Amino acid sequence: MYSQIFFTCLLMLISTAKPSAESSSAIGTIPLPSGYERVYSGANSFASYLRQIKLKKDKTVYLYNGEKKANQSVQYGVLDISTGNKDLQQCADAVMRLRAEYLKQNNQPICFADNAGKNYCWSQYQNRGWQGYLETVFGMCGSLSLEKQLNLKSWSSLQPGDVIIKGGSPGHAVIVVDVARNKNTGDLICMLAQSYMPAQDIHILLNKNKSDISPWYSVPSDYLFTPEWTFQKSQLRTWP
Repeated sequence: MYSQIFFTCLLMLISTAKPSAESSSAIGTIPLPSGYERVYSGANSFASYLRQIKLKKDKTVYLYNGEKKANQSVQYGVLDISTGNKDLQQCADAVMRLRAEYLKQNNQPICFADNAGKNYCWSQYQNRGWQGYLETVFGMCGSLSLEKQLNLKSWSSLQPGDVIIKGGSPGHAVIVVDVARNKNTGDLICMLAQSYMPAQDIHILLNKNKSDISPWYSVPSDYLFTPEWTFQKSQLRTWP
């Protein structure tokens, strides 16, 4: 009798356990909170590309030099995207990396500008190879220049691929990798990914202020609190 009760309780615990990164193979398979559905995006959209990015089975965040990041408490999962072996692919660089990979996959022009407005376009740097081009961009561009390149965006029309960014030194940027809408109220929630300093694996952020919907975030009223940075609501941007 006691063994039957124990087995029943165990089944209940398993069925109500919160989904983890280990149960998701890609961004687009991460479970939604009850009552939400993903916002539709076109098949060849940036949003669709982001949702198809694979997640590593190991959710440990490693630095560019192979060492473990000191703070392992901020991530839900880790994107299966190379960091490189130089301290270059930091916060804004990771955003540009994801955008560049999408554009390259769809044979679209790829250009990023530095603070002075000089463009660094893939078409001009192909002789350096893809990684060489990316390292050039990461070395010459950053959160300040990327903020200038992006356009202001309203949270009411939030889409995967939008960027929340504070340019400067220090500055920071995270990218919206998924968006969902409440079927009844229309309220939006989003999922965020970042790299940080020093250069490290791109990872999906936990929501430590609302663990019941983590790793999803509600639209902020004034400030957006992420584990390693606080943004203002006015810092949402999108691509031209």
